[in-house]
Amino acid sequence: MKKLAIYLVCEPETPELAEAAVDGGADLIELGFPFSDPLAEGPTIRLASERALARGMRTRQCIDCLGAVRARVDVPIVPMTYAAILEAYGYERFVADTRAAGASSAIVVDLPVEDHPEVPRVQLVAPTSTDERIATCAAATDGWLYLVSLTGTTGARGEVSPALAGLVERTRALTDVPLYAGFGISTPEHAATVAELADGVVVGSRAIQVAEDGPAALRDYVRGLREAIDAAVPA
Repeated sequence: MKKLAIYLVCEPETPELAEAAVDGGADLIELGFPFSDPLAEGPTIRLASERALARGMRTRQCIDCLGAVRARVDVPIVPMTYAAILEAYGYERFVADTRAAGASSAIVVDLPVEDHPEVPRVQLVAPTSTDERIATCAAATDGWLYLVSLTGTTGARGEVSPALAGLVERTRALTDVPLYAGFGISTPEHAATVAELADGVVVGSRAIQVAEDGPAALRDYVRGLREAIDAAVPA
């Protein structure tokens, strides 16, 4: 079965939202630890991060949020953040504390694969990555490889990036690790298209927008994604 990952920024309401996403069919929850200068993020996630920071969501509070999510769901939970957060908190301390709270791995968007090997994490590759770089990241990744489907920031878009198919083809020729694709995926139709190419679908910005209407709205939205994926690629 193709996997569905939903991204949410850590806020007080996030544990209930994460539970709703899993009830709707999410197989994995990515938890954004907000950062004041999130270079990879489009306006939706930037605004959500700013709101979370204004509400006092610092690293320790985000780890507590992770623990509260873990108490509600039994799917993998992956914190996603930037290297400056780990630099300030301590790399090994971050790994120890997030794992103790229930994290399954981590994503550190701007931490090069060569740096801090003591931090097990999901590596990211993009259409601009060379084959050599893809192979290096695949060999070092923790569990699965994150395919950034386009050159740009996160955010809902009108269509799936035409660069994704080529990136999947190149990457599959270099590794057997599962490939999850994200950035710009927002509709059930997008999710179905991506599921036909990759092993997992990651939805962030649109999920955050829907979550503003509450857990029930998010559950219904995720259920629509799940049904589209399963219809396109039956188990």
